[in-house]
Amino acid sequence: MTLDKVVGSAQEAVADIPSGSSLAVGGFGLCGIPMVLIQALLESGVDRLSVVSNNCGVDDWGLGVLLAQQRIAKMTSSYVGENKEFERQYLSGELELELTPQGTLAEKLRAGGSGIAAFFTQTGVGTQVAEGGLPRRYHADGSIAIASPVKPVQSFTVRGEQQDFVLEEAITTDFALVHALRGDRFGNLVFEKSARNFSPLAAMAGAVCIAQVEELVEPGELDPDTIHLPGIYVDRVVVVGTDIEKRIERRTVREN
Repeated sequence: MTLDKVVGSAQEAVADIPSGSSLAVGGFGLCGIPMVLIQALLESGVDRLSVVSNNCGVDDWGLGVLLAQQRIAKMTSSYVGENKEFERQYLSGELELELTPQGTLAEKLRAGGSGIAAFFTQTGVGTQVAEGGLPRRYHADGSIAIASPVKPVQSFTVRGEQQDFVLEEAITTDFALVHALRGDRFGNLVFEKSARNFSPLAAMAGAVCIAQVEELVEPGELDPDTIHLPGIYVDRVVVVGTDIEKRIERRTVREN
């Protein structure tokens, strides 16, 4: 058995992901997305994917390229506002959507990766998140085909006061795809500033985690105190280099 987790190409890394798989994908908007792996997955021809990610990219980049080819059957996301094709597929009944509060989504991934089956949170109490009825899938005529279920709500004493909390189940997936600035052959990863976002949590939730890294170093070269995700969570490492395309979702500059 070897601890060297480096594979030769993105195509090789995703070759065993079958149609119908569930995926946790790192990134926030277009920041820190594993685009090389997403492209390899597109080329592999898989479909009917259930994807957990903060959002679904834009129409021609990120997870949006899979969506455009109708490879995604279900999205679990907290934000979907920059993708017109996402809106079209959802409202026409072609795509199932489980809309989840952003902090709750992060904790559901972390809990799944930590072996915690469920947790209680105040986020969503008194709304349709807890009370159910949010449309997850529409019929073609605009009526609701699948609605979110009612979730258990329980009262706890917190700081001397009774407060309601809603039960949220953890998320685990078959595979995880993430992008990191730097990694070693053992799978230890370092992310670049805000590109860290959901990536460690997505990696933890996947039974098999595939990481694309810009720079590969040898074991021992990373300062243990700088490692954001230990290699125990990572199964495959693909080196993509530093000249990969990185897009900005919404460029904003200050007027002079």
